[in-house]
Amino acid sequence: MKEFNFTVSDPDGIHARPAGLLVKAAKAYTSNITVFAGDKNADMKKLLALMALGIKQGQSIIVKVEGEDEDAAAEAVEKFLKETF
Repeated sequence: MKEFNFTVSDPDGIHARPAGLLVKAAKAYTSNITVFAGDKNADMKKLLALMALGIKQGQSIIVKVEGEDEDAAAEAVEKFLKETF
């Protein structure tokens, strides 16, 4: 299992259009990718669940990746988050 922390710097937080691209990027991998925000969590491959977390600017999240391609998936997701949010 891979795990990393990320703090959202985008003024709009994790919002619809880039969140859709994030979900698309996550779906490219077979590993399970889960986002933890406070006491809530969501499957990163489900847009509505991800949006329901209501992640705002300055909020820290934890991303856990588990599966056969977890190394590549964690690297790609972390890169996407840093470049987008």
